[in-house]
Amino acid sequence: MPKFLPYDYNQNSMVVINYLDQLQPDTFEHAIHYLVTHKLDLSVYFSAYKNNDNGRPAYDPAILLKIILFAYSKGITSSREIEWCCQTNIIFKALSCDTVPHYTTIASFVSSHTQAIEALFEQILFTCDEQGLLGHELFAIDGCKMSSNAAKEVSGTFKELEQKRDKIKKLIRHHINEHKKLDKDEPREEARIKRAKQATETLTAAFDKIDKFLKTSSPRMGKGKIQKEVKSNITDNESAKMTSNRSCVACIPSIHGHNDQ
Repeated sequence: MPKFLPYDYNQNSMVVINYLDQLQPDTFEHAIHYLVTHKLDLSVYFSAYKNNDNGRPAYDPAILLKIILFAYSKGITSSREIEWCCQTNIIFKALSCDTVPHYTTIASFVSSHTQAIEALFEQILFTCDEQGLLGHELFAIDGCKMSSNAAKEVSGTFKELEQKRDKIKKLIRHHINEHKKLDKDEPREEARIKRAKQATETLTAAFDKIDKFLKTSSPRMGKGKIQKEVKSNITDNESAKMTSNRSCVACIPSIHGHNDQ
């Protein structure tokens, strides 16, 4: 049995870092930070603060917006879990500049500025999608991720772009509504524990499904003159694309009832 250096993921460590260095260019978190800091007008939030001369300093809306939108991209819609992430996760620490807003502050901010948050997040997501930065993010409803194909998706008629904007609005509203619901219903640690359990169960089910498919199925061969392998579909192998005898792609209905174009 070979010997390996010992390691333990479940341990604490004191690390000297620069927060800005954690926000690597061409990442979603870097885009959030840059757009909120340098491109977007946040003055709409200022009227809610009455501490110009007296009172304690408040958390900058820019900080709250950055950590909330990044949390949504990871499927996190609980103020308690966002607070916990600011305590423990390096990207959240970088976006919050190592501040830890209390979960009641986060919840109050979302409840008090819902429409302004929706409008601002729409601008950010549209820009990020145009740059192809949403391909690995969890902005999803009914399991459908936002496309990251900037060249194809952002070009189009005004009607097509409006439809895309409406989809983005729907995604944002879904996450904000889930956020408000969890803040109202979930005990302090339940949201994080539940999400971790669901993620583990989902990964296990996906791995087992793929493993079973590879062990029990054979490669699919096209029906053209030149026999070559065509793509298989793990859920429904009859829905995979096949090459026709006219060297074009035959459109086979997918499991959702749509056709590939």
